[in-house]
Amino acid sequence: MGTAPASKDVAILEIANLSLSFGGVQALMDISLEVKQGEVLAIIGPNGAGKTSLLNCMNGFYRAQQGDISFQGKGISKMPSHKIAELGIARTFQQIELYTHLSAQDNLMAGRHIHFKSGMLDGALYFGKAHREEIEHRKAVENIIDLFDMEAIRKKVVGFLPYGQRKLVELGRAVVMEPKLLLLDEPMAGMNVEEKEDMARFILDIWELKGTTIVLIEHDMGVVMDIADRIVVLDFGRKIAEGTPQEIQTNPAVISAYLGQE
Repeated sequence: MGTAPASKDVAILEIANLSLSFGGVQALMDISLEVKQGEVLAIIGPNGAGKTSLLNCMNGFYRAQQGDISFQGKGISKMPSHKIAELGIARTFQQIELYTHLSAQDNLMAGRHIHFKSGMLDGALYFGKAHREEIEHRKAVENIIDLFDMEAIRKKVVGFLPYGQRKLVELGRAVVMEPKLLLLDEPMAGMNVEEKEDMARFILDIWELKGTTIVLIEHDMGVVMDIADRIVVLDFGRKIAEGTPQEIQTNPAVISAYLGQE
C-alpha cells in the first residue's frame, strides 16, 4: 500500500463487548475492536458470521442489546442512523440502495444532503448563502465524478446502468458525504475481475487522497490481502482473530473457519 494518513495509533471508533440477538438467534457475541484513524480495516468471515450485523450496529441501523460503540470519543450506541451520518460515518450496502429513477449526478448530489445548511426561504429565492452552497455542493460532486471516471455516465439514469457502474455510483454517493469513516459492505460483490480491480483502485484513491478511514467487508481474499492494513475475522458472531494480513493468513483458527473453505 501507499503512505497512509497519519495517527494510525489513534482509535476513531471503539466497540466494547457488543452483543446482538434476534429472538433466539445470536448474531454478535461480546465483540470488542478498535478502528484506527487512517487505516483500512477488513472484516471477513463465512456467510452468516455477523459481518453486516456489525456494520449495521456501527451506523445505527441495528441497536445492540449489550455493549458500547463510540466514535471519536462520543457514544453512538443509542443514536439514530441519520445522526450518526451527520457525525461523519457513511456506508454502502450489499444490495444497492440508489434512487434508480435519477441520474448518477443527481444521486451524488443527494449524498450531499447532510451538508445542506441554507433555509427554505434562501433556497426558494436562490441568492446569497443558498447560491454559494449550491456551488460548493456541485464542486464536491464534480470532484467525485473526476476521481471515479464517471463522466460518461453522469447524466444516465441509474436504473439503466450495468451493475458494476451502479456499485460505483453508490460508492461515490457515500464518498461525496466527506465521511471521516467509510463503511463498505461487499463493494465488489458480483463484479468481474476488471471491475474489482477498478473498485480496489478507487477505494485506495479515497484512502490516499482524502485520508478517509475505511472498514471493508469483502469475500475476495486476494483483494483483502492487498488493500487492508488489518483484518478482523468473525465466525458465528464471535471475533476469532485480529491482525495484519500476514498474521491472518497463517492463523490456524482462521484457516479452519474460513480460508480453508472452498
